[in-house]
Amino acid sequence: MNAGRPTDGGAVRVALLGCGTVGSEIVRLLREQAAEFAARAGAPVELAGVAVRRPHKHPELGDLLTTDAHALVTRPDVDVVVEVIGGIEPARTLLLEALKAGKSVVTANKALLAEDGAALAEAADSSGADLFYEASVAGAIPLLRPLRESLAGDRITRVAGIVNGTTNFILSAMTESGSSYGDALEEATRLGYAEADPSADVDGYDAASKAAILASLAFHTRVTAADVHCEGIRHVSAADIAAAAGIGCVIKLLAICERTPGDSGAPESVSARVYPAMIPAAHPLAGVDGAFNAVFVEAEAAGQLMFYGQGAGGAPTASAVLGDVVAVARNLVGGGRGPRESAYASLPVLPIGAVATRYHVSLEVADRAGVLAAIAGEFARHGVSIAAVRQSGGNGGAEPRPADAAPGSARLVVVTHAAPESALAATVAVLAGHDAVRAVDSVLRVEDLGRKGVAP
Repeated sequence: MNAGRPTDGGAVRVALLGCGTVGSEIVRLLREQAAEFAARAGAPVELAGVAVRRPHKHPELGDLLTTDAHALVTRPDVDVVVEVIGGIEPARTLLLEALKAGKSVVTANKALLAEDGAALAEAADSSGADLFYEASVAGAIPLLRPLRESLAGDRITRVAGIVNGTTNFILSAMTESGSSYGDALEEATRLGYAEADPSADVDGYDAASKAAILASLAFHTRVTAADVHCEGIRHVSAADIAAAAGIGCVIKLLAICERTPGDSGAPESVSARVYPAMIPAAHPLAGVDGAFNAVFVEAEAAGQLMFYGQGAGGAPTASAVLGDVVAVARNLVGGGRGPRESAYASLPVLPIGAVATRYHVSLEVADRAGVLAAIAGEFARHGVSIAAVRQSGGNGGAEPRPADAAPGSARLVVVTHAAPESALAATVAVLAGHDAVRAVDSVLRVEDLGRKGVAP
């Protein structure tokens, strides 16, 4: 193990894996602000090498370049390994090799942490090395360190937020202009907010990885990406956006992690899910637009906290990475260690069917007597209480018939009280086959996120 090696006055030597958008910013900042990093860390922070696949693209790095990442992370003169290549392999193998060799690790790899963070934490514990990953969630926003350290004396009950800038840009554009999902995605791609293949973002997988990390830290429980219920935004329509506005809400893709008290002898549990949901326009998260991220944290003693800022991009992510590098360097210089993994609670993770939510259900129904009673009866049979009903079109409609409504039909919107997801899903499944229902146009969840007085 080489922990403490720089205490002789030597530099803290950093191996960088990857030199793309984020990696190149890390190199630039380390070079341009070398004196400041040395002052903050207590020793010079120097690049020992940079592992890349195509060295010809980085001629300015000269002798620092290598294509042998394995040799770089195990070199005896390397103290810290910084990984910004992403993906599961070869990142997992390289970081495990580094940690087993006593090298501290700083990573921005949310997918790896969400899938196999436990193995990395165990390797760090065994060797006494540090494992830091602030940049893996919400870019430059200081979020994970407050959860892991600043709120260590409190009991966190909920973490909910917007953790994917691409989807937030798309939904914001749809809200502001009334555009379709396809048009908003095209604009996001043109501006560089969406990748050529946007699946990881728009299908919710990126946010689900981040939700797993947030839940693990907040609730002292190992939560993986497989534990997170995940839905994306592809099915969100302009009509959904308008419907949300009609009840004083906006639609956001949310990552929600909650601690659920036990009852009737059942143990306390946690849940983690990602899906588009209607939230009250008065909630602080509703005003987070464009590619920005924001996370709302609720704790028993601290109350409600919100973290907001740039959630992605080369410079913001590099800022978070280098904050971790300085923290690791200070530990190496002073002979200390960073916080270890805290998974002592080991709480069970609720399946999505047991999580209580509210629904906003839009139906096209036959315009005839008794339909409303029949629909209400299906909700009642499944134990779901109705909070509000609105009808448009037809003989009993309080509002004009929608332009897209078929002859002899009406639009019925039902907003429920909170009920288990399983009961709500079963109700919707029955309605889809009901002879009075011509189409289930839209099903969206409604989240008030604990803000008193603003629930629709």
